[in-house]
Amino acid sequence: MKIVLLHYTIPPVVGGVERVIFHHARLMAADGHSIRLIAGRGRAVSEDIPMIHVPLADSRHERVAHVKAQLDLGEVTQDFELLHQELVEHLKAALIGTDLLIAHNVCSLNKNLALTAALYTLHTTASLPRLILWHHDLAWTTPRYLPELRDGYPWDLLRRDWGNVTQVVVSELRRRELADLMKLEPASIRVIPNGVDVNQFHKLEIQTSMLVEKTGLLDSAPILLLPVRITPRKNIELALHALCELRKSFPLTALLVTGPLGPHNENNLGYFENLVALRSQLHLEGSVHFLAEVVDTYLPDEVIADFYRLADAVILPSREEGFGIPVLEAAFSHLPVFCSDIPSLRELGLEEAIYFSADADPAAVADLLAEYFRTHAPARLTLRARQNFRWETIYQNHLTKLIHEG
Repeated sequence: MKIVLLHYTIPPVVGGVERVIFHHARLMAADGHSIRLIAGRGRAVSEDIPMIHVPLADSRHERVAHVKAQLDLGEVTQDFELLHQELVEHLKAALIGTDLLIAHNVCSLNKNLALTAALYTLHTTASLPRLILWHHDLAWTTPRYLPELRDGYPWDLLRRDWGNVTQVVVSELRRRELADLMKLEPASIRVIPNGVDVNQFHKLEIQTSMLVEKTGLLDSAPILLLPVRITPRKNIELALHALCELRKSFPLTALLVTGPLGPHNENNLGYFENLVALRSQLHLEGSVHFLAEVVDTYLPDEVIADFYRLADAVILPSREEGFGIPVLEAAFSHLPVFCSDIPSLRELGLEEAIYFSADADPAAVADLLAEYFRTHAPARLTLRARQNFRWETIYQNHLTKLIHEG
């Protein structure tokens, strides 16, 4: 599908709407759509996502600023009409061959009312493709904008239902405001939230990003990290059995075992094969990730640190440890530690870790984990954010349907 995204400016101009447009564009392009951006300032996101430069779309263009100063005084002048007509022609040319136009905020704010009016003119003369009006902000419901608004044209375009458009807002608050403003049924307005690019936010290493994508790790919640080599004394089978029990309460739970096979004992290969067989027996193939199956060398410290940033808890069911560095790494990563009650780990964790016997009933270990994730508010927020507010999740849950429904 040929899709155009329209705004006053696009990246690298810094702004919340500009960031949203960037992520929408990259995800749509990755999904096979042909994407173009129309804006007054900015530049192409990539060779595959070009920018169509329409200088008069910029809210800070000299002529646009001049007309806005007149409008702020309540004057709709010939300058406005000339600007309006020029933008009609620019947009008409830029939108040739377009299947879908998504206009971000240009029909919500009075930053460039000539651009708003040009879109309205093209829409009412059936000269636009399918139109989605995406409202991040609303001038008519924001006190600081009210002194600049007047009854009548063109200001009323910001509070009028244009008909035959899809209205999208970014929050339930905006849905209530828009429904009241335009006298629309709230159910007719789509709510599509903004999101976070996890890779960018955490500055993940390239190898980390590759491993995360290959395992689908970020679709899990919670993520339990077991940062150890694969050797029998680590008691990894207890973590698998506990995970199986925990999934009864948290069905999206995953366990990530980061280490390779222990290098000094030939029995480690047999132990690993037993763990893989146990994973299959417990039906945990998509939930237990052994990075030893993906990479055959030690992972750099930077990659391991990334997984601490992505995890929700560290679990260490070891039967024997001389020290227990993961307890400290978890501490510096602000992660809770669930570990076996052995002297070395107790010495590090003191009263701040959560302990269980290395021979514990897996259901009891799962109960400890479940209680934490049910009662710890920051943990609950993290799980909910990962499930609902990653850009990839937003695209799959909301944007794909929106794009194809017309």
